[in-house]
Amino acid sequence: MSAYLTAANSMRIVKIVDIKEETSTVKSLTFHDKTCAKAVPGQFCMVWIPSVDEIPMSLSNINPKENLAAITVEKVGEATSALYKIKVGDILGVRGPFGNGYTLTNARRIMIVGGGTGLASLAPLTEKIVEKRGSHVTFLLGAKTRRDLLFLKRIETALSKSRGEVVATTEDGSYGMKGLVTKPAERFLSEQKFDMIYTCGPELMMYKMFLSAERFKVPFQASLERFMRCAIGLCGTCVVGRYRVCREGPVFSGKQLHEVREEFGHFRLGLNGEKISV
Repeated sequence: MSAYLTAANSMRIVKIVDIKEETSTVKSLTFHDKTCAKAVPGQFCMVWIPSVDEIPMSLSNINPKENLAAITVEKVGEATSALYKIKVGDILGVRGPFGNGYTLTNARRIMIVGGGTGLASLAPLTEKIVEKRGSHVTFLLGAKTRRDLLFLKRIETALSKSRGEVVATTEDGSYGMKGLVTKPAERFLSEQKFDMIYTCGPELMMYKMFLSAERFKVPFQASLERFMRCAIGLCGTCVVGRYRVCREGPVFSGKQLHEVREEFGHFRLGLNGEKISV
């Protein structure tokens, strides 16, 4: 095990310094941690909630200048509900960052497609791309309703500093285009030439984007979510085919996902190793 991974795997106790309510069910929690603040967009950390559990969380904000990092949590289960109740000044344990983040390329035209809390890793990616300059970004983000849209203003602000456009979709039509985000994405791909697609969100959405990327022959990167315990590749709970999401992922290339296409978009392993439909 490398010295870096050993250091990253050590548990650090951090104090929450800021909480932002993103939606009625989603909050972002900011803390000081110089190790997580040096992460690559797309990497994740393991978050220990005292007396509750330890769970993987994408880093939704990465600020190395101020040694700040943030996670964005939606209350859907016991651990996330406990995280959602955290207050400024409360403590958490963190390990990480772990895994492979998004790979930045010299792509001139980039498509980013996100949905739900998958936008947590795509927001800092977008800000990183804007820093590099020179790329035109088409960002498509989807949600069930207007009140569920995450990071819309943040993404619009980032892209206002560069060449780019934002397209929002809601399933009920309460904001932007009505329907699933994959529909306008397919239209853009049929009308324009893109050099890279990044995506994160519900796996069925990412699977559709993977098929579109293969159809239009566009390089592709997707961030997968799986059940994790160790986060360092030992326990095997997060495997997808021959890959461990915590080590070889969570961001995978289209080539890697093609190798595991019979599993990706179809099922994942549960707590007891049983196959569960995604």
